[in-house]
Amino acid sequence: MSKSKVISTDDILATLCHSVTGVLTSASGNGISYSAMVQKITRTCMRPDIGCFVLFDGGFTGLVITNFTSQAAMEIYGDYMRNMGMPEDEIAHSHLSDDVSNVLGELMNQIVGDFTSKVREQLHTSITQNQPKMMAINKQVQISVDTTMDRPQARRVTFTTSKQNIFYLELAMDKTEFIKLHDFDIAEALDPDDIIENEARKKADKEKSSKAVEQDDGDDDFMAGLGL
Repeated sequence: MSKSKVISTDDILATLCHSVTGVLTSASGNGISYSAMVQKITRTCMRPDIGCFVLFDGGFTGLVITNFTSQAAMEIYGDYMRNMGMPEDEIAHSHLSDDVSNVLGELMNQIVGDFTSKVREQLHTSITQNQPKMMAINKQVQISVDTTMDRPQARRVTFTTSKQNIFYLELAMDKTEFIKLHDFDIAEALDPDDIIENEARKKADKEKSSKAVEQDDGDDDFMAGLGL
């Protein structure tokens, strides 16, 4: 009998970390990395300068918190806005700006959305999340999941931006294990942006081919008019 594969809460945390680096690297155009060493913590907190929390429920219950220093927040925000083609004079210069909180909140929403998609594909279970709450704070605020957990676990992971600025992710969830009873194929996730890009490329190639055919027909007519 083959040994069943067990997926632990730390494996789930690794999946979440991959979603963080993937989304933020794509959004900012610069590399985001995380430490291979993970801290066990006793409580989750929102910390200065910008904190965000998201609750998720379903196949398992948990809480995700991201804590950005002002430097990390402004680097990710600024790189994202420039990557989107925003003029420099329209980019906020203070982490207290509502625009910074809104952008980071939207990026956090994309991160958790990517995470829930991976959970559905890899663990064959479903979780839902609330809208991320992002805010600038100047004091530490303790956040806990409003539910009973049999064996709660909490972890903190350190992330580093391309300019060596630091931010943190904290995860709290009930200790759980997913046991893989038999092999199954993991469906490849469809990225809407990739689909739109591929369709646009196909349309451009088709238009280019049509123009080439029209040019060839025009050349043939011209040669025929010359009796050649």
